[in-house]
Amino acid sequence: MDVIETAIPGVLIIEPRVFKDARGYFFESFSQREFDEKVVPLLGHKVNFVQDNESMSSYGVMRGLHYQRMPYTQSKLVRCVRGAVLDVAVDIRKGSPTFGQHVAVELTEDNHRQFFIPRGFAHGFAVLSETAVFQYKCDEFYHPEADGGINIKDESLGIDWRIPVADAILSDKDLKHKSLGELTEFDFKIEDKLY
Repeated sequence: MDVIETAIPGVLIIEPRVFKDARGYFFESFSQREFDEKVVPLLGHKVNFVQDNESMSSYGVMRGLHYQRMPYTQSKLVRCVRGAVLDVAVDIRKGSPTFGQHVAVELTEDNHRQFFIPRGFAHGFAVLSETAVFQYKCDEFYHPEADGGINIKDESLGIDWRIPVADAILSDKDLKHKSLGELTEFDFKIEDKLY
């Protein structure tokens, strides 16, 4: 696999080696050994995934921007196995030089890209295709009491979601999230240890 560093350290795009022939294709979607060899040195710490999730959504659905509060913060390794999404990670680490900045990447069933989102980031995506099946690995179990979010329509984030946001389909819960400027519950400082 190839690992592509982004403008925010620790936020990584991962491209697997895909083997294609007349039958179709094959690739390793995850190898702990290769992840440890190529990703862990960039992060400076080991990541142990403990939970896999999957969602299916239709065009115009936006999910996020979600995170879990300390002490249950999560890193995620995400991919789109059917369709296409615009996937986004927003730095919510107060004191970080990239606080409030984001990285966006298109994940599709054809490019097979994966996106690694470290702890201390809010995560969300917009569905660009008719339907999308989205999978993600998490390095912490879901804790409903630690659930947090930022309003995905927060214009101060400067995210081009590539769909008409006014017509986006959101859950009632996601519509109630505050903007980043109103966020007070996630008080991580960049020097804190999140792993």
